[in-house]
Amino acid sequence: MASTNKASRFFDLADQREYALCQAINRAVRFRPVLSYFRVVSRLGDGWFWYALILALPLLAPEQGLGLAVLMAFTGLTCTLTYKGLKHKLIRERPFISFPAINCGTPPLDRYSFPSGHTLHAACFQAMLFVAMPVAAWYVLPFTLSVAASRVVLGLHYPSDVAAGAVIGAGMGWVSVRMFGATFATL
Repeated sequence: MASTNKASRFFDLADQREYALCQAINRAVRFRPVLSYFRVVSRLGDGWFWYALILALPLLAPEQGLGLAVLMAFTGLTCTLTYKGLKHKLIRERPFISFPAINCGTPPLDRYSFPSGHTLHAACFQAMLFVAMPVAAWYVLPFTLSVAASRVVLGLHYPSDVAAGAVIGAGMGWVSVRMFGATFATL
């Protein structure tokens, strides 16, 4: 309980400091093409893009694709458990809930904001690709950056939620490939 109160106080202060930046970035949703683009990116970032990539990897890279796909699936599950646990423990309200001036560009998948699960997964898979298949990683990078940007543009996350998701996810992806990549390479 005491740690929740500390987290709550920390996030209250951080929310106030990030509000102006959030609101400025969120103003982009007033432009229909911007809103439409980031809604599509957000929807694909719900998992659809990553599921398709994981399923395609064995076809795109027959020698290592299956092993990487299996490792990405297991690491993705670990990412889900990690971000859900953090959100449940830290309880940071989303910007559009705390500040009515921030527009919600698309309905969120869950209630709380910290860290960004979309960004955590995107950064995780991006890091895994950079370690295992660097050429493919460069092709995926624009989507990963769009996913991260979509979270703030759509009013669903503060920049610090996205930054935390990126750091946690990239770390998890890198560690996963370094620790288990050789094991899964034999598949």
